[in-house]
Amino acid sequence: MTNAIEPARDIARLIDIMTALRTPVTGCPWDLEQTFATIAPYTIEEAYEVADAIQRGDLADLRDELGDLLLQVVYHARLAEEQSAFDFGDVVMGVTAKMIRRHPHVFGDATAKSAGAVKGLWDQIKAQERAAKPQASAGVLTDVPVALPALTRAIKLQHKAAKVGFDWPSLAPVFDKMREELAELEHELRISAPSGRLSEGQSEGADSAASGRLREAESDAAIKEEFGDLLFVMANVARHLKIDPEDALRAANDKFTRRFADIEARLAEQGRHPAQSTLNEMDALWDEAKALERASG
Repeated sequence: MTNAIEPARDIARLIDIMTALRTPVTGCPWDLEQTFATIAPYTIEEAYEVADAIQRGDLADLRDELGDLLLQVVYHARLAEEQSAFDFGDVVMGVTAKMIRRHPHVFGDATAKSAGAVKGLWDQIKAQERAAKPQASAGVLTDVPVALPALTRAIKLQHKAAKVGFDWPSLAPVFDKMREELAELEHELRISAPSGRLSEGQSEGADSAASGRLREAESDAAIKEEFGDLLFVMANVARHLKIDPEDALRAANDKFTRRFADIEARLAEQGRHPAQSTLNEMDALWDEAKALERASG
């Protein structure tokens, strides 16, 4: 018979539960198989679910999602403890020390509190911390995590570069660059138009076919590159406007989902499915949904 364990408000109970799950023989077979790498995707997913609950204003769901995210922290700490690297207490010690160190204007003495009024104090302290690390890199952009969502990482890269003066002074040249990148994308699309490729059913020699596939691959790579450049500039527009591009795109996704659902509902009233209607019909229903939203907003 196993010992009963009850829920508690104390973080120690969650740590005990994780320890039990990771205990060989008596623990959970699935949990025992996990590593930092296999758990990392769940950590990212839980962070997004926290953001989603906040976006929806669902505080009950936010409480649950924060618990799931906290579990991820405890999970990684347990994995590290098993390797004698660090434990949950070390994680808490590290973050509390960091917050105290980076807020001398709150937790320091009178002199420190006075100095804390200086603009950019947080960044100055972060820079000092990086410089103090034994293997700290001198690169301005090296500490921006590669695993961030691409738009978020673009903003952070641009923000870092801007701090050392590599930035446009206003939004106008950013828009100029955006138009330039859009023109370059359009150019690549024109020169790679299918008209220059073989029509369906046409035959050609093996060497010519291989050459054609190579040209197509190079063209596709060029289009992808230009599209990426355009997105990067759009992220820069968002940064200058102080807009989070991820939030803006999430809102656009929600709007699209909402309006398309309205199209589906209107067609369902006629006993039809979107696949049974024309683009013109759906486009007209889209415009009606858009007008209704604006009228009610």
